[in-house]
Amino acid sequence: MDHGISILIVDDELSVRDSLYNWFIEDGYTVECAEDAKKALSILESQDFDIILADIKMPGMDGMEMLRRIKSIKKDSIVIMMTAFATVDTAVQALKEGAFDYVTKPFDPDDLTHLIRNASKQITLSEENKILKDRVTALENVDNLIGNSEAMQQLLRDIQSVAQSNASVIITGESGTGKELVARAIHANSPRRFFPMISVHCGALTESLLESELFGHEKGAFTGAVYNRKGRFEMADNGTIFLDEIATISVKMQVELLRVLETKSFVRVGGTKEIKSDFRVICATNRDLRSMVDKGLFREDLYYRLNVVNIHVPPLRERTEDIPILAEYFAGKYCSAMGKPPVTFDPAAIKKLGEFPFPGNIRELENMIERAIVVGNGKRIQVKDLPIGTSSAGSSFESLEELEKNHIGNILEKYRWNISAAAKALKVDRVTLYNKIKKYGLNQNG
Repeated sequence: MDHGISILIVDDELSVRDSLYNWFIEDGYTVECAEDAKKALSILESQDFDIILADIKMPGMDGMEMLRRIKSIKKDSIVIMMTAFATVDTAVQALKEGAFDYVTKPFDPDDLTHLIRNASKQITLSEENKILKDRVTALENVDNLIGNSEAMQQLLRDIQSVAQSNASVIITGESGTGKELVARAIHANSPRRFFPMISVHCGALTESLLESELFGHEKGAFTGAVYNRKGRFEMADNGTIFLDEIATISVKMQVELLRVLETKSFVRVGGTKEIKSDFRVICATNRDLRSMVDKGLFREDLYYRLNVVNIHVPPLRERTEDIPILAEYFAGKYCSAMGKPPVTFDPAAIKKLGEFPFPGNIRELENMIERAIVVGNGKRIQVKDLPIGTSSAGSSFESLEELEKNHIGNILEKYRWNISAAAKALKVDRVTLYNKIKKYGLNQNG
């Protein structure tokens, strides 16, 4: 049986390593071995283990020193010490140093099995506590949907209306409008709110990585698959899975996704066992999926399976009356984060913000206010503190596309076409930036 628990055995005696390795492998655990503390610490630099089973008496660095080093790096590591009958006092000292427990040699199979099961329960409880904390955080973050405009009030009504159902939802809207925040609000107000919401940014992953991310994989399924790994659909059991940038997935992934949505079952990459998961799916896109269906770029059956309910998030230019409220909110957020006293806005600065078209929407406004808090020296944000230059805010561009193209071009030039740096500055992922470059025909030579 696959416990999903990984164990690292550290002992200088080959017979001990071999017997424990075979024992735990037979029980379905993922196991690796190290012949001394130095080798174990080297392994732990690149790989995490749920349980570390280590001998106290080893040549070179002993188990006690290794325990101290592990605890200094990862305080909540579960380390079980192995000891001979003559050194029980040392094992008790290990407990004081943070060891989970100890086991004496020669091993009693029942005692050791019971000890590993207790450690596994501890891991499960820790994971459940983390999930609960994440749920509480999600509930608190619903209040971040800020605005008094009619467009915003309609969006909140739509969220409340759809939250209580299990219907699939597609959230549409331009980049930076807060589509993931809307998804979190739907989840946090739904009956599934006490279970996880798992997010996957489809546009940032290749087809093979996305497949492994969604469905999980078995140990040995491909190079680098050194242990079994749960997929996002499996993690979202009883909760919600949020698929951002759904329009970017390949035709092959569209077929696989359709099957999963119809059967609520899947097989891990490299596996044979059918896994069931009860999840709700919410998707987001800044593209016109209906148009993509008409052009044969997106499967029509998948489109209708996903588009049971559509929620559109309005761009910031369609709710300009919310800009002062949002600006105040972001100012308070970043003043608190930077340990600065609260600031107010000069009326001229608010007027300037209201006139700006914000092609990057709320994400751009947030970035603008954060910068103003950093560079501003007084208790009031002035127009000069806002990064609104004539090239961005001037009226020489008649369409938003022209404005966005010019802005992206300026940022790319500023960062000398370093895609990672430019994407970070624009607060988009690299795939989105590449798509924009292709859309507008931008190139490094102008």
